[in-house]
Amino acid sequence: MSQVVRLTLLAHGLTEAMSARRFPIDEPLSDLGLRQVDAIGDLGALDRVLVGPETRTRQTAERLGCQPQTDQRLADLDCGRWQGGTLSSVDPGELSRWMTDPTSAPHGGQSITALLERTSNWLNAISDQPGRTVAVTHPAVIRAAIVTALDAPPEAFWRIDILPASRTTLHYRSRSWTLRVS
Repeated sequence: MSQVVRLTLLAHGLTEAMSARRFPIDEPLSDLGLRQVDAIGDLGALDRVLVGPETRTRQTAERLGCQPQTDQRLADLDCGRWQGGTLSSVDPGELSRWMTDPTSAPHGGQSITALLERTSNWLNAISDQPGRTVAVTHPAVIRAAIVTALDAPPEAFWRIDILPASRTTLHYRSRSWTLRVS
């Protein structure tokens, strides 16, 4: 019988860019984000803690008392030249194309299908690491993990809402990922 991989995907706390509805930039948590992380509570016994390379993921993990390892595959979705901009600052046609065609990247960054592929490769890599892993990452990466785990079409990506400082749990057993809602 194979051992179970327990993966908790933890969204970092709120940032100023998120509050202002701007495309993400590398920034620390806002005061509200710090309070959100403080409210998370004890994560229990862990075998490993991984974080994306951005300040906000590392800050979230460290605030929880963890000593994380950085994993580049947990990096946020690259929004290219839109980074730091607002929705209203983007050409509406380009934005529409990006949100309806998962292969599109009009911002010069990463397409949704590229993020899904990166996330799928990461999930495959950790599927042979039994025990409890916490990965502090971004809402976009967590959406991609859910789409991958459920084998949903890429178009489902935008239909999943991940809140700051929220937990999503996946289990790997019998050669497949399952989503656990608690």
